[in-house]
Amino acid sequence: MTITAPFDNSYAALPEGFFSRINPTPVANPRLLAFNEPLASSLGLEFATKDDLAFVLGGNELPVGADPLAQLYAGHQFGSYNPQLGDGRAILLGEVVDRSGKRRDIQLKGSGRTPYSRGGDGRAWLGPVLREYVVSEAMHALGIPTTRALAAVATGEDVYRETALPGAVLTRVASSHLRVGTFQVYAHRGEIENLRLLTQYAIERHYPDADGPMGLLRAVCDRQADLIASWMSVGFIHGVMNTDNCAISGETIDYGPCAFMDAFHVNRVFSSIDRQGRYAFSNQPQIAVWNMAQLATALLPLLENSDAALAEATQIVHAMSDQIETAW
Repeated sequence: MTITAPFDNSYAALPEGFFSRINPTPVANPRLLAFNEPLASSLGLEFATKDDLAFVLGGNELPVGADPLAQLYAGHQFGSYNPQLGDGRAILLGEVVDRSGKRRDIQLKGSGRTPYSRGGDGRAWLGPVLREYVVSEAMHALGIPTTRALAAVATGEDVYRETALPGAVLTRVASSHLRVGTFQVYAHRGEIENLRLLTQYAIERHYPDADGPMGLLRAVCDRQADLIASWMSVGFIHGVMNTDNCAISGETIDYGPCAFMDAFHVNRVFSSIDRQGRYAFSNQPQIAVWNMAQLATALLPLLENSDAALAEATQIVHAMSDQIETAW
């Protein structure tokens, strides 16, 4: 009972310091709730029955060719730096090169504890899983760069938050799960060789025409500027624009407390813990610039040690505000 996919796992070939190898934790009674057949076809997935899908995408069996791991990263959360976060409830099964030649991550979210769980249970409950499935596919249909939803699987187990809630696992597809926080963790630790390896990997995977770290910074800023303008144009509020939720690829990632505004309020907030309005609708452009400043800071150890290099990086980041306004 399994599924097959054309796995080609480049991230797993990086040194062990980038991740922890770990398998998903099996669940009691996996049941397929939603399945994105057109996306599955584009990825080259093959399977015999929907029961096979539930069994594998619920985490009870590994698909052929998978090399599961939890990724390490850090991040600024509501402006405060956390030196180690990582995939606390998600496991990257591996990467496939889809039928159009694009490399895609396949990740199980809510698949059990990892070394980065920090006391959490590593699980997800059904409500947020369905929200991410629906909203990410809506964003894709609107033409806005985003991670995709491949499947939602009920686990047959309860998870416990304020009360008992039905558990579920989301299968997420992304161009990659590299984040600003992935760069921050190595810069903060002073692990310059790992930072260099990560930068080269990101360039090769996402921006092959970029000229070194400065070129990567410029390319990511360009993508983020277009992305934020797209959010603003449809009244989308991400809700939690931490640097660990900011993808290097320029895709929308991590749909936590998010929303499309039903009625326009420029300072609308959509997160119960965002009491200061840091991630309000109107603040999203400036937060994107702030996040890119953190990326620039993380890349500084790789840049030419000169006033000119610092000035160029500063100019790239500061230019984003006008880029976002123009794109919007």
